[in-house]
Amino acid sequence: MPLVAATYFMVSGGPYGIEDVLGGAGYVRAIVILLALPLLWSLPTALMIGELAAAIPAEGGFYVWVRRGLGPFWGYQESWLSLTASVFDMALYPSIFVLYLGKFSPALTAGPRAYLWSLAVVALGCVWNLRGAPKVGGDSVWLFVLLLTPFAVLVALGFWHGLMAHPAIHWDRTAPAAGAPFGLSTAILVALWNYMGWDNASTIAREVDNPQRNYPRAMIGATLLTALTYVLPLAAMALAGFSAEGFSTGSWVIAGRALGGPILGLCVVAGGIVCGAGMFNALMMSYTRLPIAMAADGLLPRAFLRRNRRGVPWVCVLVCGVGWALALSLPFERLISIDLILYGTSLILEFLALIALRLREPSLPRPFRAGSFAFTCLLAVGPTVLIAYALYAARSEKLGDPGTPLVRISSLIFAIAVALLGSPLYALTLAVARRNKREATVSG
Repeated sequence: MPLVAATYFMVSGGPYGIEDVLGGAGYVRAIVILLALPLLWSLPTALMIGELAAAIPAEGGFYVWVRRGLGPFWGYQESWLSLTASVFDMALYPSIFVLYLGKFSPALTAGPRAYLWSLAVVALGCVWNLRGAPKVGGDSVWLFVLLLTPFAVLVALGFWHGLMAHPAIHWDRTAPAAGAPFGLSTAILVALWNYMGWDNASTIAREVDNPQRNYPRAMIGATLLTALTYVLPLAAMALAGFSAEGFSTGSWVIAGRALGGPILGLCVVAGGIVCGAGMFNALMMSYTRLPIAMAADGLLPRAFLRRNRRGVPWVCVLVCGVGWALALSLPFERLISIDLILYGTSLILEFLALIALRLREPSLPRPFRAGSFAFTCLLAVGPTVLIAYALYAARSEKLGDPGTPLVRISSLIFAIAVALLGSPLYALTLAVARRNKREATVSG
């Protein structure tokens, strides 16, 4: 259960964030998207992770798999893509925390207070993670309960209202409402973002009890749970008669107040605060295990290998925390496509590693198998097509708002440039490692 809860926070964090899917696509299309993506995106990824995590339950997770299957160069690229994607990704969750805190009391997040609250989320994540992965996983269970309790009430009230009051049901819409910021394409990208992150749980394998048994079960369980907690609230809102037009981030609070009064609205606000803090905390646990695995391979300074008495890589936690804190003021909240492109490319490498390990190490003990070799190859098709769609959809997106210098820079070109930067960095890292080795030999 702790692994399921931690994985759930790494991927989902509850229905918060899917409001833009509904606002851009309408009820029918949103529900179809949220039911199709688990089959095309989540389930193949969960099966891939289940096999690799059970066969190679190493700290560093997907970095170790890609390095072992495809070689050191691609292992480095896997880490580079994941860590750069984290810069864009981790800036979003303190923003969710601040957004819902502002709905509780706008004065709390006015002006520079918003940044200070975001900084507090980063500091809290560092302190929380220094207590160890088992503690983070255990705490994720009760955070999961706190997060979803208001939505359980909201879903029940929505279905009850639909059955008793018989409101007009707004199942569909043919086009975005006038002035709506999102359309169908963006709705799909936002839904993809809400379903990504399954591999993040793999990096803490060293701290998971019986990983060969627990990883496959946790992946499948978290997949089903995520889809359920996305679709049920949308269906309840449709039956309750809420129009999809105008639904955007934060609209769950309005729905909560309409169905359950100010108390339920306040509980939904509290759930949003828990969502932001819980997702940041769980993902910090994952990302901070990458540098220590790279340091063990000589690709980062040995200082990253230091652990506290609970086995936590405290240098990695603090360095990553400082890096994410510096990125909080950047407008990354609207750059979901960049996050998708970088993360999606790293995911393709993981599927290639799965196939390569089937060919190169057929005798590797695999307590869980994703299927036959042919089926394993087919698993990568759905995620690859969806990532290609994200690339296509980002072709006209710009980094900045109109009137700013960044408006001339394409999000797609920027993401590709960031990804390609990993190659010269790998060459530089090897050159520094060789020089240090020569100096150590001479001094010895």
